[in-house]
Amino acid sequence: MAEIDRPVSLSGLTEGEAREFHGVFMTSAMIFFVVVIVAHILAWMWRPFWPGPEGWVSLDLPTVASLASTLA
Repeated sequence: MAEIDRPVSLSGLTEGEAREFHGVFMTSAMIFFVVVIVAHILAWMWRPFWPGPEGWVSLDLPTVASLASTLA
C-alpha cells in the first residue's frame, strides 16, 4: 500500500481533526462549567459558605437534636 502524505502536527492529528477535537472539547468544557456553577448555587442555597455577622448561629440552621425529634 502506498502511504498517503498528509500534513501532521506533533499530536498526530490533521488540522481538520484538531479543529473537530477542539470543538468537542470546548463544548464539553462549557457543559462541565455550567454544571459546576449550578452545583455551587445549590450548595450556597443549602448552606452559605460564609456565616452571618454573629457566626453560624445567626443562620438559624436546624440542629441535630431538633431534626431527630421531628423524625422520631
